[in-house]
Amino acid sequence: MPDELVTQFKDTYFESPAGKIAIVTMDNGEDYRKPNSFGLGGMASLNECLDRVTAEPDVKAMILTGKPFIFGAGADLTQVPLIKTREQALEIARTGHAAFKRIIDLPFPTVAAINGVALGGGLEIALACDYRTVSSGVTAIGFPECFLGLIPGWGGTTLLPKLIGPEKALQIIIHNALNNNRMINGKTAFELGIADRLFEPVDLMDKTIAFTVGLLQGTEKVERPEPDWSNLDALCEQAKAVADSKVHGNSRAPYIAIDNIRAAKDNTIDEGFALEDEALAELIPSPQMQAGAYAFDLTQRRAKKPVGVPEGAPLPVKKVGILGAGLMGSQLAVLFLRRMKVPIVIKDIKQEFVDKGMGYIEQEINRQAEKGRIDKGQVPWLLGLVEPTLDYKDMADCDFIIEAVLEEMPIKKQVFGELEEHVSETAILATNTSSLSVTEMASDLKHPGRVVGFHFFNPVAAMPLLEIIKAEKTDDPTLITAFDVGKKLGKRCVLCKDAPAFIVNRLLLRSMVETVKLVDEGNDFKEVDQALWALGTPMPPFALLALVGPAIALHTNETLAAAFPDRYVVSENFKELVARRKPGVYGPDGEVDPEVREFWKQADPPKKLSPQEMRDRVSEALADECWRMLEEGVVGAPQEIDICMIFGAGYPFYMGGLTRYLDYAGYSEKVKGKKFHPDA
Repeated sequence: MPDELVTQFKDTYFESPAGKIAIVTMDNGEDYRKPNSFGLGGMASLNECLDRVTAEPDVKAMILTGKPFIFGAGADLTQVPLIKTREQALEIARTGHAAFKRIIDLPFPTVAAINGVALGGGLEIALACDYRTVSSGVTAIGFPECFLGLIPGWGGTTLLPKLIGPEKALQIIIHNALNNNRMINGKTAFELGIADRLFEPVDLMDKTIAFTVGLLQGTEKVERPEPDWSNLDALCEQAKAVADSKVHGNSRAPYIAIDNIRAAKDNTIDEGFALEDEALAELIPSPQMQAGAYAFDLTQRRAKKPVGVPEGAPLPVKKVGILGAGLMGSQLAVLFLRRMKVPIVIKDIKQEFVDKGMGYIEQEINRQAEKGRIDKGQVPWLLGLVEPTLDYKDMADCDFIIEAVLEEMPIKKQVFGELEEHVSETAILATNTSSLSVTEMASDLKHPGRVVGFHFFNPVAAMPLLEIIKAEKTDDPTLITAFDVGKKLGKRCVLCKDAPAFIVNRLLLRSMVETVKLVDEGNDFKEVDQALWALGTPMPPFALLALVGPAIALHTNETLAAAFPDRYVVSENFKELVARRKPGVYGPDGEVDPEVREFWKQADPPKKLSPQEMRDRVSEALADECWRMLEEGVVGAPQEIDICMIFGAGYPFYMGGLTRYLDYAGYSEKVKGKKFHPDA
């Protein structure tokens, strides 16, 4: 575990027309890529700085700000795995509260100048000040704690509701955090009343100093409405319902946060801080928070530096080809346009298919411009980069070509074979297959070394994972270039061996096979859904089946059954569901489709299981499959499985992806006699 990167609190003094102002800057000595965070070392530096400020004669006010682009990103989560006991966690909680309380108790006005990212403890230290200014350029302000399995425990659940009221506080702390960790920007923080003034980035400090001088001279007044507590119970019940739908009781954090916000109505600050102390003492050593810190580290560090990529420079990619103008191909075109801004040739077999794809691309680029994600002035230029065609010859000078045609091996082999006659020997051929063998796809080509799997998840723009599959003959320049392109597209890339269904789909299908088997044996659809959703996954399994599409799921199931017939048995009921073109097992009313219930044959006598027995069955199957994938070398380490399940399947941080959950819930040892992470 890395040593704490200590954030230093550095004080300088400015002689203003209203008297001496202490300007305190938080800075860990690194650039913006390593945000200021607070551990015990940082708290010690804050206390030392406050000693100097209070000893300085005639200080009339203090301004607190951060290094360029960063205000503060909260507690140092890299230290969480070292905190094993309640006593250690309680010390962290009390140390932070004591330091922040010193700011609250200073005998002169304090102003936080929020110049950049302000998350968790970074926002809490700003709340400890009397006033706050914020830059209009700040894009990330919020409390991610409940997303991780923690609460804003250095004043967040106490100070924020007292400042802006319970409704807005619950929105920031519960609703936003549990909605994929949504952030707010500087303008919104000002509108919500978190900040008292909104300034442009270029003159934030100058105007903050002028604002502070105005406070001292009486020319600046800050008026804040009294918090409205009248609807407190209903607001807390709404927040609890959101927590139930997101964490299903598996994480205590959001429920404790809601209780603390409710109590803030009558509690003093000291009483609120005491509640937060107890919460942190319980939560920091908990399996969920330990898993959350592990997941945070994975996504912020390891996922940004993919494991197993060969050393070397990537080949230049100046022009991209896309085979297939359907929904997937059109989405890929939009992604390449937005991220790489290179010429694109998109091909299909019929003009109507190409026209439909071009219509989607134009519509989506214009929609992104309307939302401000693309400069409207660039729209004609971007659309002009796309060349629709029916002829492979137009791809002759493409450097990187990805196919998104039907998920059938003969078709994919045919298009690659035809394409190879028209492109250079160094042009990379990528396949977006979700389950087929990349090695087999390349087997008849003259240059199989330039073929690589490039598996996106749907919707392409929203899902951050990209599985990059190394076939038996994929050469190093191809692999290096594939990872470089993936990074330029803004994706988190994971190296995968060429194996049936790769990583995410293999695990999701193992879970789905067990889920369908539970119903085949006599358990009710809804009971199975509710039991397995309680594990913490983003949606119930039969809802996921409807989202993916039964036909696609069946195709992947059959691919895996051919490779692993003992574990991926295809249910006859599942086949019938697809044969009848059913979109899922539920009808529009949310109830089981009567036709599905009628044809779905169940065991007689039925083998009824309790919800916990169902969860055990599926979790043990997932543990078994993870161990097999590691033994086969599909991925290099459990961490890559977790990165994939977080970014590709939406598994929550408080589960730690998948393998950390299987460890702390006991399934790893039950299946294999050991943990995936023995040192955790």
